[in-house]
Amino acid sequence: MIYDIATISGDGIGPEIISSAKKVLAAIGKKYDAVFNFEEAPMGGIAIDTLGTPMPQSSVDVCKKASAVLLGAVGGPKWDNAPVRPEKALLGIRKELGLYANFRQAVLYPELKFASPLKESLLADGIDAVMVRELTGGIYFGERGYRIGKYGREAFDTECISELEAERIARSAFELAQTRKKRLVSVDKANVLESSRLWRKIVHDINEDYPDVTVEDMLVDNCAMQLARNPSHFDVIVTSNMFGDILSDLMAALVGSIGLMPSASVGNTSAGLYEPIHGSAPDIAGTGTANPLATILSAAMMLRLSLNMEEAARDVENAVKKALADGYRTPDIYTDNFVKIGTERMTEVIISNILI
Repeated sequence: MIYDIATISGDGIGPEIISSAKKVLAAIGKKYDAVFNFEEAPMGGIAIDTLGTPMPQSSVDVCKKASAVLLGAVGGPKWDNAPVRPEKALLGIRKELGLYANFRQAVLYPELKFASPLKESLLADGIDAVMVRELTGGIYFGERGYRIGKYGREAFDTECISELEAERIARSAFELAQTRKKRLVSVDKANVLESSRLWRKIVHDINEDYPDVTVEDMLVDNCAMQLARNPSHFDVIVTSNMFGDILSDLMAALVGSIGLMPSASVGNTSAGLYEPIHGSAPDIAGTGTANPLATILSAAMMLRLSLNMEEAARDVENAVKKALADGYRTPDIYTDNFVKIGTERMTEVIISNILI
């Protein structure tokens, strides 16, 4: 099989970690007689510098015709004062591709329990949870602007959720929950926000179509506290765009490093967008120390969800687990008595584990 993969290397460490993922996919191609054709689609800060816009139409076109899109990271302090920020490309390409559901899985690997900030007693039952985040609505896409108010200048951003947006993300979460433990935590702020009250009603309406799944409503502030106090309670979490953005970073901290969390953004077609949840980390760009595992695991999600290569996806995931079990660590997860290695060496270890 031949697959056309659009790559958005982006900024900072983005090119380095995308290079790692491409090498891992090439190894998968050798093992499974598949060909991955990669085409770069410049977006983010690099696109501002070279093409004058964070999301050129030519790059959008590359992504739209691809089997899937693999993204590194965009943005950085260099573009803090740009007329249009690089992150605009992330919101824009999700919208262009119709990607409304984001899946972020947080798994605490036994070998990395020491890296979690939680006490060992709170980790006895492990962590394996998936955040299902709505991607195309909410405050990030609502009406915004400036005005003169009672106390001078005001800036406003509008939180708005439509029935369609809430229903389709709820269905994505229920369908995922059916494949796991059949438990779903719906996160909102219904004690304050009207948008959350509609969200909660729609989630419970949709629950009637999935009677085998138990739903628990949880306010977002309580969810943050419970994630820190009892993380093993959670299996599938569904929430709005902004709440999911914040809570998934907390989940990353609980499992030891944001460098370990992959994500998948999907919609009505099989062509999803796959990316690590961390940023561009410009402070370590070019040093060869970036952790490529989240990007490599994102490529595994791509193999599973967009390319229907389940066995290959498991091979990548098992290769990562073996690398950790064998004691290999990038600097962000390193402690004494382990083997500290950089981006390229970790990539080589993963590939050798795949090709065993």
